[in-house]
Amino acid sequence: MKLLSIAFYRRYRLQLAVFSLFLSAPWAFPQVPAVAAMNESLAVGEVAPFVLPLFELGPSQTLSFPESAPRPARYVIRLPVTAYSSTPDQTDDTPFITASGSHVRWGVVATNFLPIGTLVRLPDHYGDQIFVVEDRMNARYNVRLDIWMETRQEARAWGLKDVNLEVL
Repeated sequence: MKLLSIAFYRRYRLQLAVFSLFLSAPWAFPQVPAVAAMNESLAVGEVAPFVLPLFELGPSQTLSFPESAPRPARYVIRLPVTAYSSTPDQTDDTPFITASGSHVRWGVVATNFLPIGTLVRLPDHYGDQIFVVEDRMNARYNVRLDIWMETRQEARAWGLKDVNLEVL
């Protein structure tokens, strides 16, 4: 097993060396069409910008990526969910900054039992809408979720609900 790892490391090191040579001296690879065209257009001693077009798009074409399928839930738990807004009596002295350092916005949730950056879904109420854990709650709420809402009236209208939470 050790010989396999040494061989893999040597191969990786060789590939890295070839790639760095390509970045520093593109003229050494005339077989790549974009580099060959770039070398012909340069004057002697001129440094070539590193641009390697992979494909050409016309003026009316746009690049689109295929949509991915909805992520399956790793696990589902039922817990109480409340809502909060950015008022100083519900937050600390920086009401519009989350614990992760970002600004509050729709899709931000606060909880203490999941790591920051965890993606969650509330399928009973919001369908396939994905929320991101970016904030923390008071330490006494160890298994509860808080959804950020724009106004205090929306948060009060939500109240306290037992909800199925899908952790992605």
